[in-house]
Amino acid sequence: MRPIGIIGAMDPEVEGLIARLDNRTEEVVAGIKFHTGTIFSKPVVIARCGVGKVFASMCATAMIIRYQPILVVNTGVGGALSESLACADTVVATRLVQHDMDTSPLGDPVGLISGINRVFFDTDERASNIVVEAAESFGIPVRRGIVATGDRFVADSETRERLRTLFGADVCEMEGGAIAQAAFVSGTPFAVVRAISDSANGSSVLDYPAFLKIAAASSERLTLALIEKY
Repeated sequence: MRPIGIIGAMDPEVEGLIARLDNRTEEVVAGIKFHTGTIFSKPVVIARCGVGKVFASMCATAMIIRYQPILVVNTGVGGALSESLACADTVVATRLVQHDMDTSPLGDPVGLISGINRVFFDTDERASNIVVEAAESFGIPVRRGIVATGDRFVADSETRERLRTLFGADVCEMEGGAIAQAAFVSGTPFAVVRAISDSANGSSVLDYPAFLKIAAASSERLTLALIEKY
């Protein structure tokens, strides 16, 4: 059976999931450690990719080639772009965009990925529905929204507003859009779950350390529900 693939950028985003693996084995592919085993008797492969789009893309590509997952799930935390989102709320991505991809001087829309001519990458509807239903059953505040990815920790109101205006984005982070592109190009379904860890404004540097573990635990709980029901 082909596994469900789980990718997180940092240890707090995946260590609880790795601990849940039965019959766990480890393998290093392209310098990335992959943990394989079962959760709820279903095959799963989990990796910590590291922070940023290059690490995320490397990890997703290696995972897809080596393990051929039926679904790739990027789980973790993100910064709120919407005033209606609070720390520990959850956003299930409807689509992903890379906000720092910009060939607009050539007449392209900001975010356009050259070669495949897309700005947005749509997530797997079935997987997203499972996560939303699980969050609602757990009493976790949840909404669907657009996630904007870039190699920058957003911590100022000007950038925050720019991402909302350009893309209608609800969350910003640093990996999901790159994983989405790798999955799209390979024809692999994907989902992205983001628990809010900070407000992506001037208070972010204070919010982030305080809420990281809380948000990561919430995202982990929903990812487990997705594994069980997908």
